[in-house]
Amino acid sequence: MTARFPTLKDVFASPTIRSYSTAVAIVVAGIGIGGILFFLLLPTLIVLPMSLSETHYIEFPPQGLTFKWYSAYFDDPDWMAATWFSLKIAMATTATATVAGTMAAIAIVRGSLPFRSTLQALTLGPMIVPHIILGVALYLAFSPLQLTGSFFGFLVAHTVLAVPYVIITVTASLQRFDPTLELAALSCGANRLQAFFLVVLPNIVPGVAAAAVFAFLASFDEATVAFFISDIGGKSLGRKMFEDIDFNLTPVIAAVSTVLVATSLLLMGAVHLMNARKSRSY
Repeated sequence: MTARFPTLKDVFASPTIRSYSTAVAIVVAGIGIGGILFFLLLPTLIVLPMSLSETHYIEFPPQGLTFKWYSAYFDDPDWMAATWFSLKIAMATTATATVAGTMAAIAIVRGSLPFRSTLQALTLGPMIVPHIILGVALYLAFSPLQLTGSFFGFLVAHTVLAVPYVIITVTASLQRFDPTLELAALSCGANRLQAFFLVVLPNIVPGVAAAAVFAFLASFDEATVAFFISDIGGKSLGRKMFEDIDFNLTPVIAAVSTVLVATSLLLMGAVHLMNARKSRSY
C-alpha cells in the first residue's frame, strides 16, 4: 500500500494550523484597528503638548513646558466672554433638546404615528445635512428676524442640531425597556404620566443622561453653524477660535482645545460611571 503525502488542503484543514491562522488573523486585525485608532487620535493627543510650549507660535514637539497659555486663556476677557456665552447656550440647549428629544423618542417608539419611519428619518436630518448648509440656511432665516448673535437664536439653532442625538440615544433605551412594566403600573391604577415618571423614566435614566451629555457637547463644541449666526454682540467659543486661527495663532488655541477635550472626556466618563452603577444595582 503506497503512502499518501498530505496535500496543501490537508495541511490547512488541520485543527492546529487553523487555530494558528485564527490567532494570526486576530493579531493582524487588532494591529490594523489599533493603528487606525491611533492615527485618528493623534491630532488630539498632540494638542496637549503644543499647549504647553514656551514659544509664541504653535509647534510640535514643544520647546519647553509652561502653563502660561492656560493663564492667558483664563485671564483674557474676550475668551472668557465667549466661553461663558457658549456654556450658557450649551446648558439651555441640553435642557430643551433633552425634553424635546425624549418626547419625540417616546412618540416614535410607543406611538402609532402614520409614516413613522419617514418622521424618524426627518428628525435625524440635521445629522445628515452638512452643517455649513444649515449655517447658511439659519443665517438667512435669522438675519431678517435679528436673531443672529442672540441667545435665543443660538438656542434654537443648537437645539435643532442636538435633538437627533437625544432621539437616537433615548430610542435605544426605550427599545430595551420592558413595556410590560409600564402596563403593570397602568393596571395598578397609575395614569400615563405617573407610569412614565415612576416606572419608565427611572429605567431609562442612563440613556437620558447620555443623551443630555451628547446634547451639551453638540452645542458646546459646535463651530460651523456658530460661525454664520454669530456677531460682535454674541460670539461663541467656536467662533472665537476661528477668529484667532485667522489673526492670532498662538498656543492659546491649543490650550482652549485641550479644555474642550478634557470637558468631553469628563462628561463621558461621568455617564460611563453612572451606567456602571446602574448595572451593578440590578
